[in-house]
Amino acid sequence: MPEHFRALIVILFVASVVFVMARKPALDIIPAADFKRRRNLWFGLTLLAFFSYSFWLYAAASAVILYVVRRREHNVLALFFILLFLIPPASVEIPGFGVVNYLFEMNHIRLLSLCLLLPTALALSRQGDTLAFGRTLPDKLLAASLILMGLLYLRETTLTDTLRQSFYLYTDVFLPYYVASRGLKQISDFKDALLAFVLAAFLLSLIAVAEFSRHWLLYNALTDAMGTQWGMSGYLSRGGSLRASATTGQAIALGYVISVAIGLFLFLSSYVRSRLQCLLGALLLAAGLIVPLSRGPWIGAVIIVGVFIATGRNAVKRLSLLAMAGILALPLLSVMPGGEKVLDLLPFIGNLEKENITYRERLLDNSWIVIQRNPLFGSFDFRNTPEMQSMIQGEGIIDIVNTYINLALRVGLVGLTLFVGFFVSILFGLRKALRAFPDRNEEGRLLGRALLATLLGILVIIFTVSSITVIPVVYWSIAGVSVAYIQMVRRARQAEAGSAFASLQSR
Repeated sequence: MPEHFRALIVILFVASVVFVMARKPALDIIPAADFKRRRNLWFGLTLLAFFSYSFWLYAAASAVILYVVRRREHNVLALFFILLFLIPPASVEIPGFGVVNYLFEMNHIRLLSLCLLLPTALALSRQGDTLAFGRTLPDKLLAASLILMGLLYLRETTLTDTLRQSFYLYTDVFLPYYVASRGLKQISDFKDALLAFVLAAFLLSLIAVAEFSRHWLLYNALTDAMGTQWGMSGYLSRGGSLRASATTGQAIALGYVISVAIGLFLFLSSYVRSRLQCLLGALLLAAGLIVPLSRGPWIGAVIIVGVFIATGRNAVKRLSLLAMAGILALPLLSVMPGGEKVLDLLPFIGNLEKENITYRERLLDNSWIVIQRNPLFGSFDFRNTPEMQSMIQGEGIIDIVNTYINLALRVGLVGLTLFVGFFVSILFGLRKALRAFPDRNEEGRLLGRALLATLLGILVIIFTVSSITVIPVVYWSIAGVSVAYIQMVRRARQAEAGSAFASLQSR
């Protein structure tokens, strides 16, 4: 039996367990029909991918299926999230038929963007109650960033390739942000979409646990069977254990996705009636966070939980208890069987692969030298500089394991400022929106706390990794969800002010 079919058996079994266990708590949040339809679609597209033996056959059939399903879906972002991590985003080139070398690269995420997000964005733009793009500060900063990047491509490549890269910016950056920021308008919309993301993370978590326990990357054979080549995925180990990656292609990308899901789960857990099922979900996400053995997402998850607690009731008491539990766990681990191995994996404490920290320190020092040569707009050939060439690792690559450094090198401090300013403006908007809820346990405030904590965690994690595989589409989407939340709160406050004014006039 081919390897990818053996992997399919494991994946289907794992997914069945997740969907069976998640069904009851999910129905506390969304209608049964939505859960059933999305579950069946996940299974159907997974089977299609494994039996297609061709990415193009999979893409063509999926496009038809998604067209039909989208017309019945009331929350397209939820559908996008549940399918986002279905298969690895390995790319293939669409031929240029002699006119150009190739039109553009297609992958699973871009397929979802074109089949789901593009029609939804067009429909939203025609609705009278949709806020026009460019009306908010994050919109303006994102637009400026995209325009800058498009112009900078012209200095380094051909007009054809610039058009191609601009198309990628539209499908991979603008569409996820726009649909997320304009498509969610009520609390129920947020619950629906965020639940879909968490369900997808549950699937990734249990698949990752299976990979970790069996020392087998389950999706590697699929990319070969579909005729796609993907250099991102490979067997990596740490401390003698396999670092799971599931469909994300990299262990740190998987840990990043699970960290984000933990932040969203903090909000959704308040709607689950069974505390046991809530605990099982938390344990599954914790397991999914551990098995990639990636320390950056661990730090990010701690920050997410810490910020969420800090913005709630009895913050000092709860943070103190959390810190005390962490401190007491360290000596306990040192005497437990296998505890020393766990301690070696911990950031700032363990001794395992300390050379990674040294590499990151050298990267910061060398990058700053290169950045100073082209401080405003960077350079696309920065890898050819002597400082960057000295960073070549044993695999023959220069790993820019820092999203901010990568941006400063490619598009300069101007581009970096626009990127950081975009997220900072959203964080300030979230903080301001939280003040509209005097009750700290009100569901609107709980959502704002979760989004604020999650976005802060994302900004910390991407300091330890470049924007590879699924990482950017997740942070652009969560940024869009956060903007949608800010706008929802703003509309509610304006409606309250209008009602109060009308009441005064009627007296």
